[in-house]
Amino acid sequence: MTKYLLFVLVSGLVFAAGIPTNSIQGDYIEARTADVVNGPCFANSEAGLVGELAVFGWKVNKGAWQGVSLDGLSVVAAVRASATLGDVYHSVYPVKAVLIVDERATPEQRLALRGFAQRMGGDLLQDVVRVDYQPISLDFDGGDIHSMKATLTAGSLARIQTRAIHASDHLCPNVELWYQPLTKVNHSMPVFALAHSFQGQGLGATWSSPDKRSSFVGSFVTPAE
Repeated sequence: MTKYLLFVLVSGLVFAAGIPTNSIQGDYIEARTADVVNGPCFANSEAGLVGELAVFGWKVNKGAWQGVSLDGLSVVAAVRASATLGDVYHSVYPVKAVLIVDERATPEQRLALRGFAQRMGGDLLQDVVRVDYQPISLDFDGGDIHSMKATLTAGSLARIQTRAIHASDHLCPNVELWYQPLTKVNHSMPVFALAHSFQGQGLGATWSSPDKRSSFVGSFVTPAE
């Protein structure tokens, strides 16, 4: 696990040196209701039973989408799938999604944030059943994702808080990275979710799933459209 984290850290720093100027750059966070780092026996026991719920979000540090500047704005998604997200043996569709858009955005920026999120989220965000507008913050303790300590707050609707995964968090010695991030990222690290909740409307479910190895923090760079 330690070697893996060192590898993705170095890879991310090397990639950052070649970031194109005509791009959208920012930070990413997610949490789901199944562990992303796990041993095979525990992961197989979760498949089909949990992991169909998730919250993920992007903070744009710099860039524009379809000519609309999104500097400093954020957008968050909550999804409810039909099966464990990331399970390669079963379809997770249909998936219902709720978007939470930064309330500071202008009407034009709100549409751009929705389009950006749907492009980044792919098929998971094609059926958006509700859009809410809330104050959103994504903050990293230490200033960047390498601290692994992050807090995402989307008004009163969604929250994620993370820290690094410790050896004492593992229930068995044979652990590995079981799932990849749900959306497009250029650099990511699995982290421990101290808090993960969604209390909004539209999905027919609310949840709180803390204290799991169920999160990622990362960064993204995507060509501006």
